Parts: sequence; C-alpha cells; structure tokens
Amino acid sequence: MIFHDVVIVGGGLTGLMAAVEAPPGTDVAVISKIYPTRSHSGAAQGGFNAALGDDDSVEDHLFDTVKGGDYLGDQDAIEVLCSEGPEVIRQLERMGVPWSRTPDGRPAQRSLGGAGFPRACYAADISGHVVLHTLYERALAAGVRIYPEWHLVELLVEDGALAGLLVYDLATGRLEVVRCRVALLATGGYGRIFRKTTNGHANTGDGTAIAYRAGAVLADMEFVQFHPTTLCGTNILISEAARGEGGYLFNAVGERFMARYAPQKMELAPRDVVSRSIFQEIKEGRGLGNGYVHLDLTHLGVDKITRRLPQVNDLARIYAAVDPTQAPIPIEPAQHYSMGGIRVNLSCETNIPGLLAAGETANVSVHGANRLGGNSLLETVVFGRRAGRHMLKAADHSSPPRSSLELALARWQAIFSAGKPQEPGDDSASAIRDAMSRTMTDKVGVFRTGEELREAVEEIAALRRRYGALRVPAGEHPFNYQLIEHLELGCLLELSEVTAGAAYRRTESRGAHYRMDHPLRDDANWLHHTLVRRGGAGPVYEAGPVSITRFQPETRGY
Repeated sequence: MIFHDVVIVGGGLTGLMAAVEAPPGTDVAVISKIYPTRSHSGAAQGGFNAALGDDDSVEDHLFDTVKGGDYLGDQDAIEVLCSEGPEVIRQLERMGVPWSRTPDGRPAQRSLGGAGFPRACYAADISGHVVLHTLYERALAAGVRIYPEWHLVELLVEDGALAGLLVYDLATGRLEVVRCRVALLATGGYGRIFRKTTNGHANTGDGTAIAYRAGAVLADMEFVQFHPTTLCGTNILISEAARGEGGYLFNAVGERFMARYAPQKMELAPRDVVSRSIFQEIKEGRGLGNGYVHLDLTHLGVDKITRRLPQVNDLARIYAAVDPTQAPIPIEPAQHYSMGGIRVNLSCETNIPGLLAAGETANVSVHGANRLGGNSLLETVVFGRRAGRHMLKAADHSSPPRSSLELALARWQAIFSAGKPQEPGDDSASAIRDAMSRTMTDKVGVFRTGEELREAVEEIAALRRRYGALRVPAGEHPFNYQLIEHLELGCLLELSEVTAGAAYRRTESRGAHYRMDHPLRDDANWLHHTLVRRGGAGPVYEAGPVSITRFQPETRGY
C-alpha cells in the first residue's frame, strides 16, 4: 500500500498546475496513464484567453463566454474563470512560459471564435505544448512524485467518502492500493467515444466513468463540441489559430459561405455555429470530394504562416500533402471537446468527500452548452490552481478501504478468464469499440434527431451486454495492452450511454446540442443542467439550476 497526502490522477495541464500549487510541504503524487509530457494538453494549439488588452475587460470576457455557452454556463464560475485569468497568465510568464510577444514586449494575443477582442495569449501554435513542459519542470523541481503508465481502476469509497484508489501498474502488471488524504481527478476528456475525433488515443474518459461508478454526479453530458477544422480523413486538429490569423473557409463553388450563417463574425463565429454551417454546406451539395470544405491561408503569406502557424504548416504538409502557403487545406468537423463531466463546485469538490475534479474531466460549467476557443486552456490552469490550493482543505479523514477494496478486487478477478484460448469468431473489444464509435458518430453527432438518439441508446445498451461477456486471459502480464483496451472500452461504453441518453432527453437545440426535430432553444423548459447519477437499472437523470448572476438569457446571434 502506498501513502501520499495528495494524489492527482492525470498529468496534463490541470493535474500539473494543481501539483505545483499544492501548499508547501505537501506530499504530492501524480498518477498518469501515459508519461505526463505526452498528455493531450500538449496538442492544444490556439491559446489561453485572458483580458489583458487595453480595450478588453473581464466584463467583456465574461459576457462573451456566457453568450458563447448559449446561457447555460454558471455565471459565478465564469466570473472566476475570467477574473483570475490575467493573473494566471502572468504567473505562467513568471514560471518561464515563452509567450509570443508584441513589438513592445507584452504577451501577444490573437482572436479566436466568439471573442469580441484579440484575447488568446499564445506561443506560435504550440501553446499547450510549451505550458505543459514548463509545468512539468516545475513539478519535478517541487519534488512531486510521478507514477507514469499507472492506470486508475477504481475509486475506493467507504461510508460515502474517498478512502483510496486501486491502480494498475502497466510495467509490472500488478495492482497497487494508494491511500491519500484527498484525490484530484484531472484525466481529460472522452472524445474516443466517437470515430471522428481530434482527441488522442488515451482520451477514453477513465476518470469520469470511474467516478460515475463510484457515485459521483455527472452534468451536461449531451453537450459535445465538434471542431470545425480538422484534416479530412485523419481528423488531426487544424487550430482555430489558423482562422484567428485570418484564414478563410470556402465551399466547392468558391464562396466564403460563413457570410450566410454568421455575417458579423464570419469564420470566427463560435465553433458550434461554424461546424453546423460546414455540414449544412456539404448536405446541400456545396462540399468537395467525399464531404469537406477548404480552409485557405494562402493570402496570409509565407512569412506569417511559417512564423505564427508553424505546426499547422507542418501538419498540412505531412498528413494531407498540402503546402498551405500555396493551396487550401481540406477540412471537416470532428469531435473535439466535452462540455460535460463530473459536477463540481467552485472549489472543484465533487459530491464524494475527499474527491476533487478539474479540467475537461469536470463540469463546473464555465462553458455551458458550447465552449469558446481559448477558454478550455484557461480553465485548466485557473481551476487547476484553485484545486491545488484547496486540496488539503477538502481532505476527508475516511476509514481505510476494507469492504470497498474487497468488492473492487472481486470485480477485478471477474475480468479474467481461466486462460481459455480465444476462438475464431469470438466477440472482441475492438469489434465492440468500432460499433460504438460508429453509432456515436452517425447518431449522436452535430445534427441529432429523437429517432436516431433512441436508436443510439438501444445500440449502446446492446454493446454493453456484449462487453459484459468478454474476458481477458488471466495471469500477470507486464504491458498487457489487451487488459488496458478492455478497461478503456468499459469506460467508453459507460459514457456513450450517458451522452446519448442525455441528448435524447433534451428536446431543444442549445449550443453544441442541435436537435433537428426541436430546432429552437427552449428556456421555459430546458434552462437547466442535466444531472445524472448511476442507478441500478442505468442512468438516472434530473435537472439542476443554472447560476444566472448578471446576464439574462437573450437571443444568441453572430
């Protein structure tokens, strides 16, 4: 059994920010399923929003975020995000983050979708990468213990409070029990429930699903963001920075079609608007090839593209065989971000004493029904910092794991067969996962209908039954990726069920959730969060209030 004061599960921006912000003298450990510098945070390109400009203000950032989230965001949480943002950016600068600069030496800022001002502080188009490495260096310097390639299996809960964690060490093939005073889940999103996604292969929602099984409340799982610009075919992200620097979107007949949908913001409308617009163009026959449009950067010039968008330049060349200085990039929307997650308060506390959550894993509802570009990176460091500073205050003195550990070990043993060899034609995790991701992409995508959502719920339920019959060969096997695939699939199916069910339940269109059979926003019946608990017969849904402190809902137009 391993003991630490604080255990953080997840080595991305949120987890590392929390680790370096823990009170001095705290024994902090980070458990990460991959090496921390490989965390998906490193793929973030565009920038971190903060109201630093002379003409900008926290008030403007707050309003843009409330409006961008289609008035479902909690305004008290959004005020925390926006008001603490400038100081966190300056703190990162003092830590050594090499922000791109203006001629007078200040952090440069660019426009991203839905923002009224150039607000995103950036480092070329590798913003997440440089901040991730800076925080990792700080964590090592602070003596944080890192456990790479350790996978969370279960949260051990005694008498309703967190008592520890059951973790699988991939290198040894053994289980470990980890005791702590408080734990923080910062395990990122769950985009791999979809076939077309910008998310890395590790983004399987482990922390969210495991917390849900342990009794944590989830919120707003129906709100899934689809990024407008990913490379057609591979779905590698082409940063919103490309449009922030002045890129244009063209259809097959050469029109800048966003003039039809968002004449004021054009390509810099919020992501849900741009993604739906692209799909509408394709649906009406104005797409190219097998269903894509063009992102044109050629008018920006070679110098600007290579200096400000070096990664976009490389990705287009390597993965699409396109030189973006000379030709447009073929792009299509794909799943990118999950607004839903583990419901937490402003101190990142869940409903389980001793358990916190932050970042994309959590739902403090700063994004509401749709996230603005640049706000998720800001959320990682603002709420990562808040979680780190609050962790010991939230510590729960629970009893050691006894009955919870016994039950967890019994469930663990049930995963394994007695070594019966797999027969040709036997069901497999890969077949179930492929069917799941196709169902979610085809029926729980950008455009949704009640009939398709009902079918998705039924199909996911059938896949969960198939999954329940799967077994993994017994015995300790270091680097047992068959076991990891099995564990991850269980998490993905759990979250697919909740996401499809919540989308079926919400009979309106709001932000990223667009119901073709209910195309209007319905504040009278649906201006509330969707809360979900795990019941004996499946998810149990209920409504939760939205914090409206300053801005009353109004028509959202761009």
